[in-house]
Amino acid sequence: MRVRSLMPAAVGAALLAPVALPALAHPQQFLQREGSVTAADLLARVRGCVRVSEGLYRSDAGTPAVVPVCGLDGAVFWKADMDIDCDGRPSPRCNPDTDPWFQPTTSFRQSDGRYLRSETLPFIVVPTPSRTWDYRVHGIKGGSVAAVVYEGRIQYAVVGDTGPKNIIGEASYATAEALGIRPDPRSGGTASGVTYIVFEDSRVSPIEDQEAAVEQGEELARKLVQG
Repeated sequence: MRVRSLMPAAVGAALLAPVALPALAHPQQFLQREGSVTAADLLARVRGCVRVSEGLYRSDAGTPAVVPVCGLDGAVFWKADMDIDCDGRPSPRCNPDTDPWFQPTTSFRQSDGRYLRSETLPFIVVPTPSRTWDYRVHGIKGGSVAAVVYEGRIQYAVVGDTGPKNIIGEASYATAEALGIRPDPRSGGTASGVTYIVFEDSRVSPIEDQEAAVEQGEELARKLVQG
């Protein structure tokens, strides 16, 4: 994860409306299965906030620290922006030429030892453990399952990278693309409106198995909504 300044985030927000989105890599993930949990179901479950973080997070470098990490029975969540993580194994859309903050590594690796591929694997970024909050205390690790909600859509993903200790709100290129958020690492993302729900003591193995992440995510989301 990179530290984004206010300028790229603002530019991304300004460009979001007039610029056409690229073709979706996984359009089938938008199909709502009969009887499955909806985005509205999840958002209704996370209306309030019982804070589990000791302090608050910034959404970008230079912005006020106003974002808490909140707790539910079996999950934690936060509501923030989305910056685009294009780190990991280089690909046509995620490489040093397309991303000025590009790093060829991710905090967690896939089963063959290689770093994750942000262009194709939906994952989210969690802050590096600190006195503000330590995700490990909640049974969260690389491969833990997350539900990312934005404008009526849900994308199930895994925890795949860590970022700065004081900033929150970032996900991979593939996560943004699947949610209809402009995934360009330079000017993409969205300034607000994203809800990240991470399920405690969950894990996808191997971490790169997106089908398993969706299957587990749907089951865990159903349990969360049912209370």
